[in-house]
Amino acid sequence: MSDTVAPPGRLSAAWLFVLTVFVSAALVFILEPMIAKLVLPILGGSAAVWNTSLAFFQGALLVGYLYAHALQRLAALRAQIVVHLTVLALAALVLPLGVSRVLGDPSPEAPALWLAGTLALSVGAPFAALSATAPLLQAWHVRAAVAEGGPWGLYAASNLGSLLALLAYPIAVEPMISLGRQMLDWSVGYLVFVGLIACLGAVLWRRAPHPGWLVEVGGVGVGWIDRARWVVLAAIPSSLMLGVTNYVTTDVGSAPFLWVAPLALYLLSFVIAFQTRPLIPPRAALLVQAAAVLAACALVRPMPRALLLGLGVHFLAFFFTALICHQALVARRPARGHLTDFYICLSVGGALGGAFNAFVAPMLFSTIVEYPAALVLSCLARPWNLTGLGAYWRWAVQGVCAILLAAAVEIAHPHGRSLIMWVISLGQHRQVAILTVLVASAALIMFALRNCAPLFALAALMLVAGGGSAADRVNVIRNWRGFFGVLRESRLTIPGLGGEVRMLAHGTTLHGAQALSPRYRCQPLVYYAHETPIGQVFDAEAAAKPALTVAAVGLGTGSIAAYDRLADAFTFFEIDPLVVKVSTDPANFTYVTRCARGTVGYRLGDARLTLTRQPPSQYDILLVDAFSSDSVPAHLLTVEAMRMYLAKIKPDGVVILHLSNRNLELDGPAQAIALAAGGDALLQVHFANPRLPEMWESSEDAVIVSRTAAGLAPFAADPRWRPADPRGVRPWTDDYTNLFGALVRRLEGRWQSGG
Repeated sequence: MSDTVAPPGRLSAAWLFVLTVFVSAALVFILEPMIAKLVLPILGGSAAVWNTSLAFFQGALLVGYLYAHALQRLAALRAQIVVHLTVLALAALVLPLGVSRVLGDPSPEAPALWLAGTLALSVGAPFAALSATAPLLQAWHVRAAVAEGGPWGLYAASNLGSLLALLAYPIAVEPMISLGRQMLDWSVGYLVFVGLIACLGAVLWRRAPHPGWLVEVGGVGVGWIDRARWVVLAAIPSSLMLGVTNYVTTDVGSAPFLWVAPLALYLLSFVIAFQTRPLIPPRAALLVQAAAVLAACALVRPMPRALLLGLGVHFLAFFFTALICHQALVARRPARGHLTDFYICLSVGGALGGAFNAFVAPMLFSTIVEYPAALVLSCLARPWNLTGLGAYWRWAVQGVCAILLAAAVEIAHPHGRSLIMWVISLGQHRQVAILTVLVASAALIMFALRNCAPLFALAALMLVAGGGSAADRVNVIRNWRGFFGVLRESRLTIPGLGGEVRMLAHGTTLHGAQALSPRYRCQPLVYYAHETPIGQVFDAEAAAKPALTVAAVGLGTGSIAAYDRLADAFTFFEIDPLVVKVSTDPANFTYVTRCARGTVGYRLGDARLTLTRQPPSQYDILLVDAFSSDSVPAHLLTVEAMRMYLAKIKPDGVVILHLSNRNLELDGPAQAIALAAGGDALLQVHFANPRLPEMWESSEDAVIVSRTAAGLAPFAADPRWRPADPRGVRPWTDDYTNLFGALVRRLEGRWQSGG
């Protein structure tokens, strides 16, 4: 294998290479959050929408790299220019951008496949054509425009353009430009890029070297072991990126300002790794990564009460892990004659890591195992240094293995559970203390072994297991996993509710609870108790009307079915078929199967689609209960959505927006959209009574909206409800949402209250 260089007389238009690569990268990475946001109203606000989209984009990137590699089989540079301009022109046929409706509405049974197919039809061609730019132009640079340092600077320019575009989207594009205008502007930008390629092609056409001018320069061959290393080192950061994205969106919401943070850190690690003089040297990166991974493994479970700490720890661990993997790639990069081969392996690794998280892991695991597993595996990318391992550490490892073996025998032996029972008998506080000591010991050992990758990874595994075990105060019965996330059923003993209470959580967010005691079995708990704003509305409407027709967006455990009287009709609009399966199984919860006395029905799919198909003026109560969850579907909280809600309720009907959310302040946007949609609105900020049993009720915020003042008359005189006042918050629309502002307002509120 060899590199080819041009004779003396370098191309004077090197700036055109840099500009073209920069523009293509910016277009690629501004398209990703834009198109993913465009499909959110169809698939809800789940983090899986972004992760699946990202896996698709990594696959499309691989297609682009394969195309660039195949194009090198054309010996004549001019032939490559003609073919590439033709491909770009054909890809432009899908412009202006939009979401293809060829596949219809998403299937609840296979939303990931629907999403991948829709993205392929909508943006697959221009995205793949743009993705080929970086490796293709670097190959052209080698053949016709060699400069000092070779073409690797173009790769840095590509990653810089990607990074700036990602940062620009949440800061400037998303909050200031409507989605319709974004799609039009991007389409114009694509045409500008085609013009740049045409200009570059014209320059190369005039100066392309004749085959007789080329000088062969010897190079080292590339073997399959080299390719395998490139693939693995690229796959680990890719998998971690999707894992940390899922971690972040579990407790805040699905929005571009959150999505782009891990992707931006991923690209920044590429930029630094490919610098001639890295801003962060490899030795420093290894030291910081050891400490950051140590902290991330110990805090692997989400911390809803310490959001910023959790984000900081996991972002830091992800960035430095990606950096050491990419620096290892740079240390193993090939000669310039193998550019496209190298980039194909990087792309294959990225696609495999993303596809595993998005498509394979949900089928293999009932919980989010892939993120801590990738953290542990990433430790193997560190230096191994087995020859420097002293006898002391060998004995230490043998001792740990002996302890693990003895524990396994103790557990497995029919009469050998005395040790386990003794630990259980100590009580929760002492168990946590023991686990804390074990975790701290593992952390110290882990950091001491940072220069020996296998033992470092083993210590990380112990730390992950200990950190996860110490996080639960409830007894988890079972887990279920689907496209929209992980459902967890757990139990907790509460004497004030007659004993055991079963709870359903999505991520770390409680979605409902039910007491098993016959006395309290049909008592709606937490958000839905009679004392809460939701309970107040249901009780008032039931007292005024002999029969109610109710629509509820979001099923949870089906708690509000406890309000269902014999003459009533309740319909739940739920996007996740797994939630329906769990909540309608009497072995789990019985609100909808035994407590409801009237009619109960279900509509699967995103509520913006399924509610639209319902007749107008049908419902007495429309409960929108989707904003306390771990993935906030912002498209359900827009002016357009509110107009649709108001059209579906009776003239004296009520829309209830349940707005409780740990990390986002949604009261302002909710009040703003209610008024902008032409409705009358009231707000209640409710605080739980500490004298009631735990989980009897919960603190919550709610806004009620009606088409007429008469609809709110039963509540207007109640001092617990106050008139809507958005206080200058701009109403959200399908073209404008500002989850970042909601996050900032929540943090400001906590700061002012000292929380």
